[in-house]
Amino acid sequence: MAANKSGLKLGINGFGRIGKLTVWHHVGRKYFDELVVNLGRQSGTSLEDIADYVERDSTYGSLHGFLYGHKAKSVIRDLDEKKGSMVIDGVRVKFLRTHRNPAQIGWKEHGVKLVVDTTGQFLDPTLPPDHPNGSVRGHLESGAEKVIVSAPFKIKDKGKPMPEDTVTTVMGINGNDYDFVRHKIISSASCTTTCLAHMIKPLLNYFGSRKILSASMTTVHAVTPSQSVLDRLPKAGTQDLRKGRSIINNIILTTTGAANALKLVIPEMEHIRFIAESVRVPISTGSLIILMMNLQEELSGGSIRRELINDIYRQAAADDPNGYLQYAEKQNVSGDIIGMPQAAAIIEGHETHTRTAEVTIDLEKVPALDSDVKSMLKAQVIRVPVTQVVIYGWYDNEKGGYVVMLGERTVSIADHMG
Repeated sequence: MAANKSGLKLGINGFGRIGKLTVWHHVGRKYFDELVVNLGRQSGTSLEDIADYVERDSTYGSLHGFLYGHKAKSVIRDLDEKKGSMVIDGVRVKFLRTHRNPAQIGWKEHGVKLVVDTTGQFLDPTLPPDHPNGSVRGHLESGAEKVIVSAPFKIKDKGKPMPEDTVTTVMGINGNDYDFVRHKIISSASCTTTCLAHMIKPLLNYFGSRKILSASMTTVHAVTPSQSVLDRLPKAGTQDLRKGRSIINNIILTTTGAANALKLVIPEMEHIRFIAESVRVPISTGSLIILMMNLQEELSGGSIRRELINDIYRQAAADDPNGYLQYAEKQNVSGDIIGMPQAAAIIEGHETHTRTAEVTIDLEKVPALDSDVKSMLKAQVIRVPVTQVVIYGWYDNEKGGYVVMLGERTVSIADHMG
């Protein structure tokens, strides 16, 4: 745990699932002297209602229980309605309830230099700070020096390049790509990309990108606030009607941008054919990635087996100084990994599977192969040994996994700020 940096304040824009749990994380970590949370609107009937929202959580229990165990008592004190502030376990937290547009928040007036935007609304870094619908650059206009976004960037105008002052990082993968001088807006990717990157990196380090013929993943993902409790009428222009169906009654097929974000944090993936899919299921948190990779076998030596794959992950987890990657021999279910601290990915070694088979290739149907080369070959049909590997990786898509990784990124950036 980093030492307390006296006088440094952290701004948090948005107070949904990630925003609230980010407050929990930093109250427990006590790196920042003060947290300034922008709600952007009035909430409840008083500051006490906000304190109640902070203190209790349907998924993780009480804040004081999270900090000190089930015998602990409330840690929220000194509510000041006029100032909009309270003290949470010794950390002053101030709530702003006026402006939703980042450019109007006034971070400078509150002494905030570093902001984490958890709204999921301001993801296009090409929009100007005065955009009428708001922009992530508005935080900089409002006085912040650095902004961390708790989601992948989404540029609406596909013809525009990614700005030079932006970067996407996953701690433990490409955290050092962040340049303190150049980068002002940092995406901390997504919970799924974070887990996926930690699952793929050990295999890339061991086999290299050339040996990985193709890959695909499906995330079995917990519900998010964007989904509907009951069926709702789709908005005008909605193409995916499943997004408006009840999440408490259905398994819902949806999409994920993890494949595109993965290329930003692991450039080698640009050369590997990759498919990413997502399935939403009616649980509050605790998600799973099923990763499948096709690996080309060596002509000599033993086939790639389950024991080798698990050994790769065992060693990678042992060598990880931060414990972001964890390896488990136990037979887990999703509830077992809820709140598991500082784990970007937990490999379910018990369920690793491999299957080796020969892929038959008819050279006559290979368009890139020169006809003279074909005539020199003794056989027109060749057989290539390929092993399919299936790996399961758990992740707490809220507090235990993603919020911890987001907190790690936040503190690492704050370490270089005065």
